[in-house]
Amino acid sequence: MAARPAAGRRAIEVLLETELPGAEGRRLVLVDATYEGGGTDTEFTVRVDGRNRRVRITDQDSPLGITEAWQRHRAEEDPDGDSVLVVTGAVPADQLGWDLRAHAVRRRLLTIDPADIVKQLFGATDLDARMIGERWLLDALLEAEPVDGWPRGGAVLTRDRAVRALLAARLGLGDTTADTLDLDADTLFAWTRTAAGPARFAALPTAERDGIGAWLERAVGPAAPTLLALAADHRGGDALPLGVLASAALSAQSAEAAGFALGTLFGSALASFDALRPFADAATGVVTRWIAHAEGNSPQRTDARSRVDAVLAQADRLAADARLNTLIGADRMLPSGYRSRLRALAAALDGRVAPAEAALRQLTEHQLSALNAESTEMARTAVRLVRWLNTPLQTVESAALGVQGHLASSGWADLAVGVLSEGDTSRDTVVGEAYHRLIGAVRARRTTLDEEFARSLALWTETASQQAPGGALLIEDVLAEAAAPLAREGGRPLILVLDGMSADVAVQLAGELDPRVWTEVVPNPRPGKEAARQAAVSMLPSLTTISRASLLSGQPAQGGQSVERTGFAAFWRKRHRGAHLFHKGGYEGPPGHRLAPELLEALASDDIVAVVVNTIDDALADGREGARGRWGIGDIAKLSDLLNAARDYGRPVVLVSDHGHVLDRTPRGHQQTDADGVGGARWRTGTPQHGETALAGPRVLAGNGRITAAWREDLRYTARQAGYHGGASLAEVTVPVITLVPSDGPIPSGWTLLPAERNAPDWWHGGETAPAHVDALAPAPAAKSRGKKTDQQSEGIFMLPGQGTLGEQAVQSAPYKAQREFVRHAPSEKAVAAVLDALLAAGGKLSPAAVATAAQTATGKSQRNPERFATVLERLLNIDGYGVLQLVESGRTVQLDKALLQQQFLGGTA
Repeated sequence: MAARPAAGRRAIEVLLETELPGAEGRRLVLVDATYEGGGTDTEFTVRVDGRNRRVRITDQDSPLGITEAWQRHRAEEDPDGDSVLVVTGAVPADQLGWDLRAHAVRRRLLTIDPADIVKQLFGATDLDARMIGERWLLDALLEAEPVDGWPRGGAVLTRDRAVRALLAARLGLGDTTADTLDLDADTLFAWTRTAAGPARFAALPTAERDGIGAWLERAVGPAAPTLLALAADHRGGDALPLGVLASAALSAQSAEAAGFALGTLFGSALASFDALRPFADAATGVVTRWIAHAEGNSPQRTDARSRVDAVLAQADRLAADARLNTLIGADRMLPSGYRSRLRALAAALDGRVAPAEAALRQLTEHQLSALNAESTEMARTAVRLVRWLNTPLQTVESAALGVQGHLASSGWADLAVGVLSEGDTSRDTVVGEAYHRLIGAVRARRTTLDEEFARSLALWTETASQQAPGGALLIEDVLAEAAAPLAREGGRPLILVLDGMSADVAVQLAGELDPRVWTEVVPNPRPGKEAARQAAVSMLPSLTTISRASLLSGQPAQGGQSVERTGFAAFWRKRHRGAHLFHKGGYEGPPGHRLAPELLEALASDDIVAVVVNTIDDALADGREGARGRWGIGDIAKLSDLLNAARDYGRPVVLVSDHGHVLDRTPRGHQQTDADGVGGARWRTGTPQHGETALAGPRVLAGNGRITAAWREDLRYTARQAGYHGGASLAEVTVPVITLVPSDGPIPSGWTLLPAERNAPDWWHGGETAPAHVDALAPAPAAKSRGKKTDQQSEGIFMLPGQGTLGEQAVQSAPYKAQREFVRHAPSEKAVAAVLDALLAAGGKLSPAAVATAAQTATGKSQRNPERFATVLERLLNIDGYGVLQLVESGRTVQLDKALLQQQFLGGTA
């Protein structure tokens, strides 16, 4: 005899809800099924037709037992007559007498069909045929029905819809009220890290676990079985870390040995090693996406970072427990792999460039490099210094070339040393010691430069004056050379004097400026020279009372604020312009104002305005730089507000210093140098000793025209501070001059824009993916010879033999000539060809300023609005809307699609 079906409480309830409303007061229900309720005489209440009916279930195995149970039930007191006896068991229908069946609902044994009940619960009229034979699914749907019932929708209940609803109710995967469940590996792995999810899965009956596992394998992929096996083994929280660890082990050189170690971690959850690869791939895919979310700017960034940190730290702990660390090595995802690669980079900093750059590539290819952005950037900075140490040491032939070279190169080395001196965030002593050695090597080289500069400075100072500057820009001529040209034809420059700003600080501040707001310009270079930032030589000694007074007076001067105000007004009066000079306390706004109303009124006028900002110089005394050497615009009081005000009033800006400074990086306990005739921290009178130089001449405005100044940065004659000035080192004497014009305005006559690609020295970027090399900004040479190929020809990238550069070919093509007819004020063919070749040389991306410079270099014609010029190029090159050339990154970058360029203008040829 076939086994009778089993029915649980919910199946009985649905049967009663269906049958009792039409039973005309009958209180006996005979069910052709055994009861799964956990024993006989189970009682509960069911609501039928708006009222509660008391139900008792009894499981009987003989006709006599059924009769006796019914008689007892009838004899019980039941004033409302609403109690119901449900009899289940194994008694065949033909053994039940007619007298008993006469009292039963429908007068016969009622069958329970789980499929029909499930249909009713979901409000469906039909059921997916595949579900009929899946008893595990039907039973689970009956048992797991939510308090508010299953969601109703659709005439046919599909198997996928039923399983999704079951997953939501049983495991907390999704929402039972949702029509669909967006289920993927991310969702499933995230579920393994919930507090109750894996435990709920482990508690399911075996048949239900197997059924759910088979469905998830089909829906999510082959990683699901291993993941669920871990959940069933109460180790669901280890699923994602183990997947990451498995990926590392499978990629290891000793993959077989690592695989055996993994077996101890997975245990019985790993059915076979063939299942390891899909599981590892799925897990690493999930973590990779989480890392991308943590790197972004979404509100969930912090949560994503916490998830990534927790998973990968757990993976590292599991690796340590299984002694896998030595086998998986510098894995590209684990934190231990990042630390290992960072240590490898540290070990490569003492020698040649190539090993250091290779180690940096390994570090930046690690998937946590962006999440460890500060540490990665510090490592990049260290490699930059290795490049600098491996470049030929520049010869300081004159004071003028010395300060220019410092602003262009060695000042960047000072910036890198300042960054590296802060120490790595990993607090790894091995890495820290490597950085310490590197800083020592850089400082030794800088000492050599400073010694050479001090000798040149001493010779130059003997005769240098405004009448005979010796090729140098003097600080007292900065107003005449940088500010006065901007004031021609009604120009209204704002001169911002950042007291104490050294070259390394200047390049940081200039690099932070938004090119969409400010365009850096420099005077047109002499023939054969490249455009470059201006660097002036301070007065001597390099003190505020001497250099700043001379700067603002336009002639050698000495004194405080009153001297500066008088000299500044006199300088501009000679040029028939009114002038206003604001010192500390005079430009800060009262409560409720960002800036002083008097300053805003001056900015709104046609007068020349200057503001002295003391933040950097003040920090040398109070110790701000002791902890952090980097400076941003936000670090300098009111600088952002002043720049914004200048932009609002359409004023160009001259960002200038009066002198630089050196930082005190000597060990604690280092004593000041005892000397006679001390005039300040870095200068005195008397005979020079080692590390000092004698300075005399018309530019020396202290010590009766003759002083001794320290050039070695570790010398000081006064109490310890965070930093000092007054000496003869490059960092103290160099005065950076940064000139800016609003990006939406024209470039003044006699000036040219300075692309960001030309700001940093070659060694700063080296082989990294970075703004293009300076040479990329020059137009590629035309093919004049049929003989020896140029470098570009031999590479086959920018030029085809005998046909000119790709840029030249494009502008000579028929499609280009036809398109040019529809663009007003189109640039010359020579300018467009130069731009295309410069973009190709730079890998397809340049700033708008660099694009305009390429055109200017080729034609000699200044492009005064780089963004507008780039927009014209877009209209000229983007035929039928195809994006051959586009402004991307919010207008900060011009991007060229080489393939589209060839397709649109060259017929697809290379």
